[in-house]
Amino acid sequence: MATIGRTSSKLLQKLQISPVLHRNLSFARGKNVYKNVWATCACVFGGGVVFYAAKLYGFSNTVYALKAKPPEELSKSVKLTSRERRFIKFASVEYGGQLYMTPQDFLESVVEQEPRPRLKRRVLTIKEIEQLRDQTPPLKKGSPQMFRNLRDKGIISYTEYLFLLSILTKPASGFQIAFNMFDTDGNQRVDKNEFLVMEKIFSFAWKGKRGIQDEGVAGEGQSGKEGSPQESYINDDQGLQRRHNVDTLLQVHFFGKKGTNDLKFEGFRQFMENLQTEVLELEFHEFSKGHETISEVDFAKILLRYTYLDTDEYDMYLDRLLDRVRDERGITFEEFKTFCQFLNNLEDFTIAMRMYTLADHPISKDEFHRAVKICTGVSQSTHLVRTVFAIFDADGDGLLSYKEFIAIMKDRLHRGFKSYAKNEGWEAFKTCVKQEMKSAV
Repeated sequence: MATIGRTSSKLLQKLQISPVLHRNLSFARGKNVYKNVWATCACVFGGGVVFYAAKLYGFSNTVYALKAKPPEELSKSVKLTSRERRFIKFASVEYGGQLYMTPQDFLESVVEQEPRPRLKRRVLTIKEIEQLRDQTPPLKKGSPQMFRNLRDKGIISYTEYLFLLSILTKPASGFQIAFNMFDTDGNQRVDKNEFLVMEKIFSFAWKGKRGIQDEGVAGEGQSGKEGSPQESYINDDQGLQRRHNVDTLLQVHFFGKKGTNDLKFEGFRQFMENLQTEVLELEFHEFSKGHETISEVDFAKILLRYTYLDTDEYDMYLDRLLDRVRDERGITFEEFKTFCQFLNNLEDFTIAMRMYTLADHPISKDEFHRAVKICTGVSQSTHLVRTVFAIFDADGDGLLSYKEFIAIMKDRLHRGFKSYAKNEGWEAFKTCVKQEMKSAV
């Protein structure tokens, strides 16, 4: 029995239970058939345990002693972050053992829950890498359609993926700060080696997580010369970085095919604006279906799509909106874009609200409108503000509980990354079981 118990624990650790299970079980309970659902789950789980135990112990006469893992193996067993898991999931190409996203992979990772179906990753050759470099447009030809036009003609490393994600949540006031982070010598220009500091930071962080001392520090100090950034790269366990030099999409786009161009702030700012606009257009067109506006309900769905709400809560917001909207004018792309730009200033809005209300009181439409303009410099349309209040005004008194609003908008801003970690695997399964047990009592 002890053996079966240990086997059951191993099997449970391998489970990956999605939030959909909880919704399905809740639906079953509402129909008074949840006992049958749990009986089925128990049978499937029990059969899995028996099969797994038989596979491990039933077909071998060899007795294995329990061995402690050596320190170097323990250092590798570091839990992946939600962003690392998502990058690995969506990356569709590989070169030299390192995983890369294409421009299309990146866009899909931002707006889709799952990657498009594929049999396996495409392994690129040196010739294909050179072709991708030649097909990359220069910075002066960038546009809000560049990633969609390139599709799979380009490669994006994991650290560049993190950089692109950070761009999506940057307010306009943060563009100069982001540029200055790369401009290490303060000459208002960024060269290729300064840009590659991102890769070095990743390798340092990777070593720090595993308690590995950086071997290159002493060597650099003795020589007195700064080596190439690739010298500090690492060969990590998941293929997120390799010790090789490859011209990626962003490197060629920013610094030219020879890597000798300098990146100035104006070009950097325009790239960031273009990327933000492109992702917002992609989300908007998904719901507009070729029309100039999206419905108020579709606007609410976009705001709520990255939140961890159960089915009843999600439907409550939509039903509340449907009951209150009388004039269905729709939301234009400009209205949608200005609201999303406001979300990038959410921290400033939070501070403004604390100063404005002092006692955390709900806010009116006029107060909300004024606070948004103070934070962004741009006014939201009256119809958009009314729509937001129709969604988030809980009791219909014309006031907004901004704490609840900000909590949900933060999930939207970070596109669910803060909730992915708690919604997967064994922790999600335990949460689901606890909720079902509470409701069954």
